[in-house]
Amino acid sequence: MIKHKTVRILAIAPLSRGLGYAVMEGPDKLIACGNKAILRHKNTGALTWVKKFVQFYQPEVLVLPDVNAADTRRAARIKTLHRNIVTWAKQQPLKVRLITNTQVRLQLMDNKQGTKQAVAETLAAKFPVELGTRLPPKRRPWMSEDPRMDIFDAVGLAAGYWPKAK
Repeated sequence: MIKHKTVRILAIAPLSRGLGYAVMEGPDKLIACGNKAILRHKNTGALTWVKKFVQFYQPEVLVLPDVNAADTRRAARIKTLHRNIVTWAKQQPLKVRLITNTQVRLQLMDNKQGTKQAVAETLAAKFPVELGTRLPPKRRPWMSEDPRMDIFDAVGLAAGYWPKAK
């Protein structure tokens, strides 16, 4: 029997409040996930945090959202942070993979349409122990996005990395 080396990935979702993160080994093993608020010097603080997190978890692949994709709108500060993370990561022994929102929805729901809430519900069903209690309630038009959605953004990126089982 041939044993395949387990690949560890770290998915980072840079957002206005800070970062969502997820660490996975294989498509069904979620090791860690959460969000990190960065309150001051956001880009510098976020990049420092990413460096420490990469050192701690030692992933082989860093997965990031494709902030320049047609299905993505990001502020200039987030695009700058993204560029800084990619530049740093390419100097490390890390592979960098960019994934679009459409790729995440197709991977998880077989549908390129869909809401963040639908993606979050799909992920909570796939990882009930890790994410079931973190699923925020459905957002109403007058509500701000729940900070826990950062976690689901990152786990969606991580889950979107793995090839779909046939």
